[in-house]
Formats: sequence, C-alpha cells, structure tokens
Amino acid sequence: MSVDANVSLSGKVVTVLGGTGFFGRHLAQELLARGARLRLASRAPQKAWRVRPLGNLGQLQFLPVDVTRPQTLSAAFAGADAVVNLVGSFSGNLDALQGSGAGRVAAAASDAGISSYVQISAIGADFNSSIAYARTKAEGEAAVLAAFPAATIMRPSILFADDDNFVMMFGQLISKLPALPVFAPDAKLQPLFADDAAEAVANALGRQQAQGQTYEIAGPETITMREINQRIAAAQRRKRSFIELPDRVSNAIAALPGTPITRDQLALLRRGNVADPSLPGIEDLGISPRPLSLFLERWMVRFRKYGRFSETDRGDSMPAPGAKF
Repeated sequence: MSVDANVSLSGKVVTVLGGTGFFGRHLAQELLARGARLRLASRAPQKAWRVRPLGNLGQLQFLPVDVTRPQTLSAAFAGADAVVNLVGSFSGNLDALQGSGAGRVAAAASDAGISSYVQISAIGADFNSSIAYARTKAEGEAAVLAAFPAATIMRPSILFADDDNFVMMFGQLISKLPALPVFAPDAKLQPLFADDAAEAVANALGRQQAQGQTYEIAGPETITMREINQRIAAAQRRKRSFIELPDRVSNAIAALPGTPITRDQLALLRRGNVADPSLPGIEDLGISPRPLSLFLERWMVRFRKYGRFSETDRGDSMPAPGAKF
C-alpha cells in the first residue's frame, strides 16, 4: 500500500502509450482514481473495453497511435502534462518498438513540452545481453534519457494479478493436468502485484525527486519457479506432480512453434528476475509491496474441485462428510 495514496493527479492530462494490455488496465484504474484525465493511446485502442467503465464523463480518451511512426504522436501529446510509455514486445522489430524507437517517442514528448515522463523497462535490461529483448530494453533506456534527461526509468519484475497470464495461467494448467513440466525450476523471481506497480508509476509522476532516476521495482519475497507451482497447487487443494525439465529438453521445447515459452523468454527466466539492491526500489516510491501469498488462497478458490464448498485439504478427495452445498 502506498504512503502517497493521497497524492492527487487531479486535472493532469496523462497519456499512456500501449495502455490497452494487462498492466495498462491496472495503471489506468490507478490514474483515474487519482483524478487524472487519461489518454490511452495504442495501435488498437478498441481493445481497452475493460477500462471504459472506470472513468467519469470526459475523463477518458482513446487514441490510435503507432510508436514506430512518431508523427502519429502529436495528437496524443498535445496539451498533456505527463506520458507513460508501456510499449514492449518479445517479437517484431524490437529496436523500433523499445530500442531507438523509445528514444524517438521521448524526443516527441520533449518537443511537446511534457513535464513528466516514465519509461517502463524491465529487470534484466542489459546492453551486453545476447537476448534481443533485454538488449533493446537497455538501449531504449539510454535513448529515452538522451532525449528526455528528466525521464524516470521503471524496471518492474514479473507482474501478477487475478487477470494476469502468469499465476492464473499456471492455476488453469494445474487444475486440469495431473503432472506438469517446470521450466527453469530453480530460477528466482520477485513477483510484483500489478496494483502496487501501478501505484509506483503514479507516485513517480507526482514526485520531482523521481525524475532522472532508475528504479527496479519488485515484490517482497523471492520465490523459485518450483515454489510458485507448488504454492498454486497447495492453494487449489490439489496433489500434483511437477516434472523439472533439464536444460536440453527445455531448449528443444522452446524452439518449437506454438509453445508457451520462447527461447528468449526461457533464457531470461533462467537468469532470474530479482531487483538489484544497489538501485532505488519500490519502497523509495512510497510503496510497501504486497506478497503473492496474500492473494493466492482467495484467487485459487475458482480452480478447486469443489470451489468454495470444499472443506478438505486432502487433494482431489471428496468434500468432508456433512459438507453443505
């Protein structure tokens, strides 16, 4: 929970680029709750249908924008006070999307007189990485700061929520399969609640001391991939077998089309996703991040064999005698 929760963005016009995805929805809710006038700009603004009911009359605007064509940004930036750039991808022209292209977006924001700019990068951004995603994230950070020196760089860990494609994906699989493969079982992660990440971004927009800073924001506990799967199964009251895949098998699977993980994603997973303690963190933005364990029992109820009516911890056994339906 944020100690700056009362910081208002009332009347501020905030443009969020790439705001129609998972994190964009959570960020939109936070910014709207703080009174911001929000512009959601993306190549497919119609995908933001979940955000539409969140704003008051005149508080929310949707604009078509392609960040690979900076000339399309002028309407999104005109009269805006702040910009948050969420655009990122594991495929396509990564340099145009999150490398040098991010610098061109920041330059357009500077030319438009934007006063506050937050660039969403990722833990693991590295100029020297052989992984295109991590390398272009680092190149994008440098390009943004060259064009907009007061920009705030935010590197979040893996985000989770009850509408994510991480915890809930594993929850779905564990509920259906008696045995599941585990990629990089010893990889260490610091999952971050999406609403806490959204608060961190909103606080950065309202803090002058955040300008020009790079933050690595992560959750309060370090968990391995093995432990995440085990916790999800336990929260579902299910007994499951987890098959820890050796590297050669993982690599072969990731090389196939249509698999749930790409080779780059697998390589990043093996490196882990833990914040660098030498950099400012989420606590420096006034946030006390909430752990996954706070939510997991409640979220996994939908995947239990008998839902909220189950009164036993005995895996997939029948409900306790006398259980009422």
